[in-house]
Amino acid sequence: MTGHIYSIGQQVSLDGPGRTYLKVAGVFTVTRLLPPLGVELQYRIKSETEAHERVAAEQELRVVEVAKSIVAAASRLSSVDVNAARVSAGLS
Repeated sequence: MTGHIYSIGQQVSLDGPGRTYLKVAGVFTVTRLLPPLGVELQYRIKSETEAHERVAAEQELRVVEVAKSIVAAASRLSSVDVNAARVSAGLS
C-alpha cells in the first residue's frame, strides 16, 4: 500500500468524488494523517471558518492552488494586502 499523498499543514479542498451532500466549499488544512478505512487513506481536515474538524478520504481532496488561497484570504485582508499578495505570487 502507498502512503498518504497530502501532508500535515497542506491546504486542500473537497473537490473529489464522494459524499457530496456533506461538502462545503473552501480551503481546508490537513491536521492529521489517519489510518486507512479499508483501502482508502483518510485525513482529518480543518477549515478556518468552521469550529469542527472533518474526516475526508484521499479521493475527495484536491491540492489548493496558490490563486485559490489568495482569493480565500482576501476576505480577511485589505485590498492593499491582496494586491501585494498577487504581485508576490506572480499573478498580477
